[in-house]
Amino acid sequence: MKRLHIHVRAADLSASTKFYSALFGAAPIVSKPDYVKWMLDDPRINFAVSSMEGNVPGIDHLGIQVESDAELDQVNDSLRAAEQSTVAEPGAHCCYANGNKHWARDPQGVIWEMFHTMGAAMTYGDTRVELDAVPTDTAPKSQACCG
Repeated sequence: MKRLHIHVRAADLSASTKFYSALFGAAPIVSKPDYVKWMLDDPRINFAVSSMEGNVPGIDHLGIQVESDAELDQVNDSLRAAEQSTVAEPGAHCCYANGNKHWARDPQGVIWEMFHTMGAAMTYGDTRVELDAVPTDTAPKSQACCG
């Protein structure tokens, strides 16, 4: 089963944590000095907020979290069948997790992360994918590891 993922960059992580905890009626399941995450079933979403230096506050990227590599391949294959470019990131380490990913941009330039998380990590991570490799004429250039 798939889960929608939204990753937001925050200027004030503490204020954002307070706001989203009230909005969702739940505390985050991951709470680090630079990152918080909720895994909700109603609505079914993986919602993350981070405060990495040098990033502009706001929505960083959207995504689809899957439960297996086979399901990840299906999502990626659907995009490729529709002649959409994707960038693979196997063995990714970011957002305090390890997993396999594919990245894409929609026609408006919105970054999408399709991913299968395979376990927790002790650090935020430093894996980076150059999203400039995913062609979209209207997309702004950026770099992402969960953003």
